[in-house]
Amino acid sequence: MTPASPWRKRGAVPPGAWSRNLSRDRGVMSGYPRLFEPLELGSHVVKNRIVSSGHDTVMVEHGRITDRLVAYHEARAAGGVGLIVVQVAAVHETARYTTHVLMATDDGCVEGYRRLADAVHAHGTTIVGQLFHPGREVMDLVDGNLAVAVAPSAVPNERFHVMPRALRRDEVLDVIQGYAEAATRLMRAGMDGVEIVASHGYLPAQFLNPRTNVRLDEYGGDEANRRRFLAEVLTSVRERLGSGVLGLRISLDDHDPGGLSADEARAAIVALDRARLFDYVSVTTGTSATLAGSDHIAPTMHLANGYVAPLASSVKEVVSVPVIVAGRINQPQEAERIIARGEADACVMTRALICDPNVANLARDGRADEIRACVACNQACIGHFHAGFAISCIQHPETGRELTLGRRVSAALARRVLVIGGGPAGLKAAAVAAERGHRVALHEAAAQVGGLVLLAQRLPGRDEFGGVATNLEREARRAGVEIVTHSAADPALVASLAPDLVVVATGSRPYRPPLEIMGSPHLLDVDGVLLGGPVPRGHVVVVDWRGDWTGVGVARLLAERGNRVTLATPGYGAGESLQQYVRDEQLAALARSRVTVLALVRPYGVDDDSVYLQHVLTEELVVLEGVAAVVLATGRCANDDLVDGLGGPGDALTVIGDCAAPRTVEEAVLDGLRVGSSL
Repeated sequence: MTPASPWRKRGAVPPGAWSRNLSRDRGVMSGYPRLFEPLELGSHVVKNRIVSSGHDTVMVEHGRITDRLVAYHEARAAGGVGLIVVQVAAVHETARYTTHVLMATDDGCVEGYRRLADAVHAHGTTIVGQLFHPGREVMDLVDGNLAVAVAPSAVPNERFHVMPRALRRDEVLDVIQGYAEAATRLMRAGMDGVEIVASHGYLPAQFLNPRTNVRLDEYGGDEANRRRFLAEVLTSVRERLGSGVLGLRISLDDHDPGGLSADEARAAIVALDRARLFDYVSVTTGTSATLAGSDHIAPTMHLANGYVAPLASSVKEVVSVPVIVAGRINQPQEAERIIARGEADACVMTRALICDPNVANLARDGRADEIRACVACNQACIGHFHAGFAISCIQHPETGRELTLGRRVSAALARRVLVIGGGPAGLKAAAVAAERGHRVALHEAAAQVGGLVLLAQRLPGRDEFGGVATNLEREARRAGVEIVTHSAADPALVASLAPDLVVVATGSRPYRPPLEIMGSPHLLDVDGVLLGGPVPRGHVVVVDWRGDWTGVGVARLLAERGNRVTLATPGYGAGESLQQYVRDEQLAALARSRVTVLALVRPYGVDDDSVYLQHVLTEELVVLEGVAAVVLATGRCANDDLVDGLGGPGDALTVIGDCAAPRTVEEAVLDGLRVGSSL
């Protein structure tokens, strides 16, 4: 039985022609006429052209759809999205590429898909499921052991260091049959269709690629033979779908010398389209097989919005079916522009929908300025997936927690709440408390709210991160929070305001580790550098501690200003705490800027022109000479003096964010959500 949904009654529009016309008319009035035109996919009509593409949520248990996953997708359906593509489902036992992959290999999957389809259909949204085999792409251990990976040929995977074995011909046929049987199960469950994943270097792409397919039978050799596997998959699935939609997802340009090229992929698309084997093609880019290629799976903010659109356009020119495009499309105006230019027929806005499930409704209703824009930080979405945790969003931690924190329950008694500190934690706590009916005032000592986000946006390539502060401030102001800047709270101010509840979110300050200091070295902390403090010319050593954006970002900043820079870190390498795609981009930038990375060292002492480091494994001394300045990116400590002045935490005083313990913006916003929901 599907649990009671917090969205079931909120703006649900049943499917039908009248609802499609209403969506289109509202789209015209809101300035997005193309985005809200209905779209025909085979025999189905999708109400608008906003797509949530297949993405692993880590909300699957024992290979089955959970209530948590149903609630996650239903939130986006209630938010107005036109098409939801459910995450990959394995079609064969050899397709278990993670321990939390969705399985469609037996009839036990049908009930979960039915609950999901019913929940999404209640809001007039079309839903299809992805069918998947990773081939040589095995990511996780199973019971502590590596699984046997299979592929067209025994060609190793660079990123995950997997050597597969070649599929035998009878196994190839068995996998093709697995696709057909999985499609049958999804259609029995009431899904609107399926999408075959031939993107990102997975099994169908491995068959298409002459560098990963060196077979000598009918599934290898020339182009026609290399296309045979995918053609037979599509044919076998088409036979099981009836009137269901059949889509194909494929990468153009793997960004990998050993990957499938854009020309090879386009040629395969054209040949399969001529055979009328699919109803739409979903174009993406990159491959999961290499570090550089995988960075395009969830591109970071250093890549332009909609950068894949020209590739999609090259496909749209040569196929007879609608083309969907992905590639950092996080605002409705970007999607509208791509569709209006004829580059694609629909746009994937997956991370935008993770950040704000109501993107479609807000855009349709002329309220686009209220959209909480994704900043492509990758921390809680793909970052959680890589760590094996359910996905969420640093700006919207309700994502993935729809069943526990997704509803605003009105407070039983409206009280006066004072929030001290306007960083991410304070802003979120204030907004949520006000939404629940409390009278909330937020006091911030600085001239502007935003906390450390305002420093983060000053780093090279991180200016978009400032949107986190903008979005949180807008949430607070829309909720009715009174925001007072230039107000450094102290016990006297708190006493004069006489609030019922106090939330202290005063953040953190730079931490300086104990160092032996000889002479008068030029010592700086990160905050000072980012705020414009002078840095001498010459060799600068950045001493890192956390391995996050701070150390690599400041090193990159100083190198771009003309300094010779050494980044010293206690980790195995720079940026270890960053999500892989973000780390890759930062490491590439460090390499281009000729920054020297010195790993496995901790700071010991400094003098006028030298830095003394200690190797963390051998404890040997490492000396850097000819140093003009040292920048300490050595972490932060809680700025909690006010807490003691107010008598410490208790029933009427709560401490959140970095003031409780310095962490990241993700934990700060989640703290704010939890406290605001509990007051």
